[in-house]
Amino acid sequence: MRIRRKLAGASVCLALLAGALSGCSGGDDASTAPAPATSAQVSQSAAQSAAQVLAANQADHAEDGDATYDESAVVNVTLTGSSASAGGDGVTVTGSTVTITAAGTYRLTGTLNGQVVVNAPDQTVKLVLDGATIASSSSAAIAVTDADEAVVILAEGSTNSLRDTDSYAQDADVNAALFSSADLTITGSGALTVHGIGNDAIASKDGLVISSGSITVDAADDGIRGKDYVVVDGGTITVKSGGDGLKADDTEDADAGYVAIAGGAVTITAGGDGVDAATDLVVTGGTLSVKAGGGSGVQPTDDTSTKGLKSAVITVLEGGTIAVDSSDDAIHTDGALHVSGATITAASGDDGAHSDAGLLVDAGKLTITTSSEGLEGTDIAINGGDVNIVASDDGVNGSGGTGQGGGEDIGDYSVVVTGGTLIIDSGGDGLDSNGTGTISGGTVVVNGPEQGGNSAIDVNGTLDVTGGVLVAAGSAGMGGAAPSTDSTQGWVAATFDSAVTAGTTLQVVDADGTVLATFVTSKPIGNLIYSGAGIATGKEYAIYSGGTASGNSVGGLAETGSLGLATKIATATAGAAPAGGTGGGGFPGRGGQQPPGMSGT
Repeated sequence: MRIRRKLAGASVCLALLAGALSGCSGGDDASTAPAPATSAQVSQSAAQSAAQVLAANQADHAEDGDATYDESAVVNVTLTGSSASAGGDGVTVTGSTVTITAAGTYRLTGTLNGQVVVNAPDQTVKLVLDGATIASSSSAAIAVTDADEAVVILAEGSTNSLRDTDSYAQDADVNAALFSSADLTITGSGALTVHGIGNDAIASKDGLVISSGSITVDAADDGIRGKDYVVVDGGTITVKSGGDGLKADDTEDADAGYVAIAGGAVTITAGGDGVDAATDLVVTGGTLSVKAGGGSGVQPTDDTSTKGLKSAVITVLEGGTIAVDSSDDAIHTDGALHVSGATITAASGDDGAHSDAGLLVDAGKLTITTSSEGLEGTDIAINGGDVNIVASDDGVNGSGGTGQGGGEDIGDYSVVVTGGTLIIDSGGDGLDSNGTGTISGGTVVVNGPEQGGNSAIDVNGTLDVTGGVLVAAGSAGMGGAAPSTDSTQGWVAATFDSAVTAGTTLQVVDADGTVLATFVTSKPIGNLIYSGAGIATGKEYAIYSGGTASGNSVGGLAETGSLGLATKIATATAGAAPAGGTGGGGFPGRGGQQPPGMSGT
């Protein structure tokens, strides 16, 4: 039985996600603008939407019995070069064209310089490829022109190959080496190599499911494309494509256009996007490795989209292991992004992870090794997991989705950290919000810029710290935003008389000589901000240079430390604004808060 599943991303209202989406897709009120969302609403809405997307992307047309068949009912088709012979009904052979016209299971063996056509309206046809090599000089190697469902079974121990013509007419309906106008399932334990010389390698105008098998494709354009959806439940899949790697491209049907990867091992090298979903992209298991547009060392252009993982509605990365190396954004969505358990390594020539709406990390591990900007979205929430970012520009940027909109204006953007670990190594601003910022839990370590003009923290509105641990180190030239004086957790900030060199151990010490925090610098710094449970507003603290750092390190923040022969280099009162400063207001010309009056001594 064929199961049609409702696409959650197109039917669930994502309007709360930073107000970037104007309503529920397909609804009568889609044009009604939503009320502004709070950070809590953004996080809740993203989590709920992601859960519904996951629930909606569990069923498809494939069934457990697709790979099984009654051996006694199999029709054997022997391919003999320029022709073929069949040992049963439902098959006609005309020259080098083999046409299957009835439901059933057909085993293809041998070599054919021609084409296999399936024309069985409203029927399910199973093709068992058992040592089959098919090459067409005029069209697709296998073309399912009419059926209810086609199942390609790769026989155990078999090696199979398909190759199509080197060109198609611009308006050709059949335009891939393995083409189906109906739902297509690929299963079995054998191997299949598909050469899409003229266009795509594998394409379905309906749904496409890969359950198992060893599948290698190369394509002039897209590697594996399903109009309604592409679902990978298992198998070993290797794609090399001039266009996109995996693609679902239906933008008109609210039940279509999604890519779901639940298992298997998928490796993609694409000239265009690695994975491109017209609506939802969901990864719940397996391994996914993507290189797009030549990788992060290639400058992206406006001519071709070269993103690693791309979706138009929502991307949910709930499980599995993902590695992306892309010229453009490593992860990009026009809607919302939810990382909820996957282990991700990303390198990008542009953004590491970009969302035009909410960007939510609840669990898992996200490591961005190379990027221009690390995380970018209108509302960014880190509630759990481990996030580690290396960026040549801003590390985390809560903005209008383009990296623009700085200055002193306080926009409807937010960066919120409630848990987990966030480590930033940035050449530009470290933690940047063109709206507000909140830290209520977790650990945030910012190794900010070395040069003036940027700062470790840059928040146009207020940065409220109510819990967790914050360490932010950066250049002295611009200082940066310090937490609001209304923050319920204490904080200290220092601008040093002379630069502190890379590799220096710094100790934050209370009046009793107790070491509250130990931080080892990774680059030269001119200022330091620290907030933790041991800091009490109004109390005096000191910064020492030297001593030892022990235990595990989180971005330079050591588990423990001791003073030894360390030298005091600064003192300050926690939470105090500098003389003539604005306290809870903006750093002049920056829109951030001015650090308090801790100075070198």
